[in-house]
Amino acid sequence: MNTYLLLKWIHIVSSVVLVGTGLGSAFYMFFTNRSGSVAAQAVVSRLVVRADWWFTSPAVVVQPITGLALAHMAGWPLSTPWLALSIVLYLFAGLCWLPVVWLQIRMSRLASQAFAAGQPLPALHAHYQRWWERLGYPAFAAMGIVFYLMVNKPAL
Repeated sequence: MNTYLLLKWIHIVSSVVLVGTGLGSAFYMFFTNRSGSVAAQAVVSRLVVRADWWFTSPAVVVQPITGLALAHMAGWPLSTPWLALSIVLYLFAGLCWLPVVWLQIRMSRLASQAFAAGQPLPALHAHYQRWWERLGYPAFAAMGIVFYLMVNKPAL
């Protein structure tokens, strides 16, 4: 396998890990947050934070490294419209994701503390949850568009 194909494989796999872990984590956190079970929220939010550190964060780093290397090897200038838009959308998704990680950590701590104390979740948890969702939807939409652009490379 040549270097380009190896980098392309790594880029594709890391994109699947990035979006797949994010989507799976969001699914479980979204529904667990609506379950009313503080115990479940404590466990799931703790695991979502772990998944972000173990899987999503490394993929966030691997994506631009492999993507920029592939663009260079293929001779695509970063000003190529589909590529430039992909980069902008990736950065936009990242700007949404960073506060989401902060919110997940806070939500996890609040849920763990409430569970340990045998108390309901504080109102702050619901506030964090609303912002977590508000930031998650546009980030996933942006990544969906990035997938489209990467596969189709449309003339914009």
